[in-house]
Amino acid sequence: MSLRFGTDGVRGVANSELTPELALALGWAAAQVMPAERIVIGRDTRRSGPLIESALAAGCASAGIDVERLGVVPTPAVAYVAQREGVPGAMISASHNPFPDNGIKLFGPGGRKLGDGVEEQIEEQIERVLAGGAADRPVAERVGTLMDRPDEVGAYADHLVGVLEGRELAGLRVAIDCANGAAWALGPHVFERLGADVVAVGNAPDGTNINARCGATHPDALAEVVAAGGFDLGLAFDGDGDRCIAVDHTGAIVDGDHIIAICALDLRARGALIADTVVVTVMTNLGFRQAMQRAGVTVVETAVGDRYVLEVIERDGYAIGGEQSGHVIFPAHATTGDGILTGLVIADVVARSGRPLADLSAEAMTRLPQMLVNLRVAGNAGDAVRQSAQAVRDAEAALGERGRVLVRASGTEPLVRVMVEAPTDDEAHRIADQIAAAIRAADAGR
Repeated sequence: MSLRFGTDGVRGVANSELTPELALALGWAAAQVMPAERIVIGRDTRRSGPLIESALAAGCASAGIDVERLGVVPTPAVAYVAQREGVPGAMISASHNPFPDNGIKLFGPGGRKLGDGVEEQIEEQIERVLAGGAADRPVAERVGTLMDRPDEVGAYADHLVGVLEGRELAGLRVAIDCANGAAWALGPHVFERLGADVVAVGNAPDGTNINARCGATHPDALAEVVAAGGFDLGLAFDGDGDRCIAVDHTGAIVDGDHIIAICALDLRARGALIADTVVVTVMTNLGFRQAMQRAGVTVVETAVGDRYVLEVIERDGYAIGGEQSGHVIFPAHATTGDGILTGLVIADVVARSGRPLADLSAEAMTRLPQMLVNLRVAGNAGDAVRQSAQAVRDAEAALGERGRVLVRASGTEPLVRVMVEAPTDDEAHRIADQIAAAIRAADAGR
């Protein structure tokens, strides 16, 4: 098997690493581990989407599961339908990855991302299929069917509009960057239905331009549009529509940490922040933790990945959680990160408060200088992390309580991710460079 589950499904270069054969095997394997009468499948705008979708659907149908294709929809739309109908789901997307990549995200019945144990069972079944061990295929009337359900996007849009409970966004000028991805039509449509004055960019997908210098991972272009056009705020989604990064009227980026802080404090002011607690990952900025402590809000920390955030939220009944990257979960409305939903909530806070997003962001938290470095490695990323552990310990000793160091292997790419937070940009850069040099040396000496 050439791929295993990472932080968010399986990903790889389409038709090279993520092949139709692997997608076919994954469809069969998922059906063995999650037996069901039917499954819903969506995809983003990548050219390879129909190819991977067809193979995955064939694998499911060959195991006797009926496949219902939702078409081009955001990931949270798949989760929404899966939750509403109590069926498993799959999304064909590599999220924020570049165009040549594609991926498969699976949802269990009820729209929840799979736990590690279930993913391991599916991996075992895939190995069995690829080794020629898939026997007892159903025949005749027991073979699964394929059908299209394109109208479900309308039901999902109605759900999003209903989140504001009758409130509108009239009077707000909003620029939306759709990343030429799955939310390219739906995102602007929902905001227009709620009365906002909307200008959309990154809304002309051609199958190859998804995430290309646009969207949540490249918000600078949107920042220029917002600052030059006199918008109240800007919202940038990623390729599959489960992330949102905001931009204030000055063009300043408002990342996931600030969005979560603003929304958590708004919920608390309205008596809706359950147990005065918010759930975030280890990547969340130290400034967020400091701000929440001052506000009397408890911070619960998880591993990277919005599924881990959701596990804690649902286990303990909390009201909000998410990631710095812009995955924000509002469990009252969604079972996964939802970019359009997050954008609606932050726009609603701006509209209700009558205050600029810049002011809300500045009051919510002060971001500690942070340096993020992604190092592509030729060897095993986990080995490189382990072999550079002394450099990390030295950095932590130098910073003490003034900052933070986090080094981890990516769950989706052959990368080592380095994060350093320090009192100044210069110190953060210097320490990150030292750790990066140790990782490169470890990889070169593998």
